[in-house]
Amino acid sequence: MKNLMKKYYLVSALLSSTLLLACGGSDNNPGVDAGGDNGNQVSAELAVAGTAAVDAARIIHADTEPGNWLSHGRTYDEQRYSPLDHITEKNVAQLGLSWSFDFPTNRGMEATPLVIDGVMYVSTSWSMVFAFDALSGKELWSYNPEVPKSKLIQLCCDAVNRGVAAWNGKIYVGTLDGRLVALDAKDGSIKWSVQTTPEAEAYSITGAPRIINGKVIIGNGGAELDVRGFVSAYDAETGKLDWRFYTVPGDPSKPFENPVLEKAAATWTGEWWKMGGGGTVWDSMAYDPELGLLYIGVGNGAPWNRQIRSPGGGDNLFLSSIVALKVDTGEYVWHYQTTPGETWDYTATQHMILADIEIDGAVRKVLMQAPKNGFFYVLDRATGELISAKKYAMATWASHVDMETGRPVEAPGARYDAGEPAIVYPSSQGGHNWHPMSYSPDTGLVYIPAHKSLAVYANNPDYSYIKNFFNTGIDWSKATLPDDPAERAGVFSQFTGFITAWDPVAQKEVWNVPHTTLWNGGMLSTAGNLLFQGNADGEFVAYRATSGEDLWRFDAQTGIVAAPITYTVGDKQYVAVVAGWGGAMVAFGELASRAKGSVNRSRLLVFELGADGSLPEPVPFDRGIPEPPELTAGVETIQRGDDIYHKRCFICHGEGAIAAISSLPDLRYMDAKAHQLFKPIVMGGLYSSNGMVSFSGILSNEDADDIHAYLISRGHELLKKMENQKVSNE
Repeated sequence: MKNLMKKYYLVSALLSSTLLLACGGSDNNPGVDAGGDNGNQVSAELAVAGTAAVDAARIIHADTEPGNWLSHGRTYDEQRYSPLDHITEKNVAQLGLSWSFDFPTNRGMEATPLVIDGVMYVSTSWSMVFAFDALSGKELWSYNPEVPKSKLIQLCCDAVNRGVAAWNGKIYVGTLDGRLVALDAKDGSIKWSVQTTPEAEAYSITGAPRIINGKVIIGNGGAELDVRGFVSAYDAETGKLDWRFYTVPGDPSKPFENPVLEKAAATWTGEWWKMGGGGTVWDSMAYDPELGLLYIGVGNGAPWNRQIRSPGGGDNLFLSSIVALKVDTGEYVWHYQTTPGETWDYTATQHMILADIEIDGAVRKVLMQAPKNGFFYVLDRATGELISAKKYAMATWASHVDMETGRPVEAPGARYDAGEPAIVYPSSQGGHNWHPMSYSPDTGLVYIPAHKSLAVYANNPDYSYIKNFFNTGIDWSKATLPDDPAERAGVFSQFTGFITAWDPVAQKEVWNVPHTTLWNGGMLSTAGNLLFQGNADGEFVAYRATSGEDLWRFDAQTGIVAAPITYTVGDKQYVAVVAGWGGAMVAFGELASRAKGSVNRSRLLVFELGADGSLPEPVPFDRGIPEPPELTAGVETIQRGDDIYHKRCFICHGEGAIAAISSLPDLRYMDAKAHQLFKPIVMGGLYSSNGMVSFSGILSNEDADDIHAYLISRGHELLKKMENQKVSNE
């Protein structure tokens, strides 16, 4: 039966491809911007198979054609498990590089590629899309939405994109400036484009769309920048808005968009709607075709600090929640809130996995998530009932989850609302961030790319709301690293990464693989008893899924944060991963720069058994020698500049003014020209075309001068360190 089903879907795909090539009709909607080849580059020869003839039946029955990777998590249940078993624990050591491609970008690379009938579709930073012959690596076409670089100031976490979707001959991508674009799968030309977010607001899209029953589901980001979260469904053929679900209530003096928001508003206080409220749906989704339910993960509050956005307290629904919606209408069905009244940036946007597993002698239809807050949740996906919740990572903000109420039991002082800073595990990077986890039905384990990290949270008594700017309400000057090298080393030891192989039934760790630092790649498990993951040190690694034993490694020359996929062309199985260091680690300065893979080389790597390809020798990365002017400012001025820098600048330029990735300017290395033009750059927007917009509406001239004094001092400190190191080497 399985073979018959496989043949049926292969024949269907070929027929659909033929019809699409023959008809080539237009799907333009008069109410939507449409275009030809604007922003595209097309090769002379296109693969006939490149028509992305994907529909619901193909995705639902994806296991009948395991050689394809049809949707973001391969299947609607988002397990990221492949039944392919040509590459196994016994022969994986023979893997070699089949082909690679260097992208024309130098920002974080977070996408999961799709492979459909021999063609690979992948997005890059700046929301660009590329199509390749999945066998040879030949570029077929590319699309550049030409997002303005000035958008960088309105991004939480680098100019990243996590993937595309495919449906009925089209490839869909969400862009950093809030557009949803449908491209012709044959040549990358624009079929339609629609603005999904208010253009005057600081929304962005970094997540991959999902397509269900002809509806393109897309969320957005920007909670730190005072937006109000929502998720939308658009008609895949026309781009017409079908439904929209807001995740936080708006102004209660106005009619609510749906009845459940009126109930949610009772869990908020103050005038949150003036600051957006947050709750963006910026990444994870899953879908159960039998129940007809779409599951969305909801993000943090805006600002993070609940004392500011909801001063009277309250749970603040639906922040940090898993919400089930009817996919056809967007109607609310149920929710579970992982972190009521969240105030630590503990999003519930992390990867969700659906599975049928036996618990207490009965098979349960479950949803599993390891959100930022450090607890692993197993829910009944039909009802939202909490089945279990245990810590998978170090978490001190709460002792446990009360199984009667479903609520966390918080630790005293963790909310930092009594005026004292709170040292809390995990940090805002979470026990697990967006990097996808994987579930193997063979081992019964969930593989989580986890973190151990701490943060110092402190209320900012001088906070003032700035529209379309990074609004956390946290006093980050309390969270800077100590100057003493031994103390810094002690702090760094509290930031590590690891793979935890988690038993979701017993709710315990089965095995663990430590990493040198946090921010390692997403997971892929296969029927070959293999687990694949890239890491921050620039390695792509295969592990034995049952034990975590290291079986094979490849030097990618750059950190890997994206999740791998596997596919077949003909009778050969391939493993592919997008590489390129970046993402939210940019704010972590020296800590992030210590990762061996912190030099960004944006590329696509594809492997097969017996291949012997190689990457070019990497060009050494050298920032040169700092050229700071004479240091004339006093200690108080420098300290004030330090404080302002860590309140206004470090999110992009890194803690301590240390660039976390090679693509960012390290401000300690500024040359004489940059110092001379400092005020025109910071206050005049001289480099706005590169993303450095004017801060004249945020900083005073005195503020800019004090920040400059701080950066000059940091340059001199670095010069002295270099000189001492040179002497010691001699």
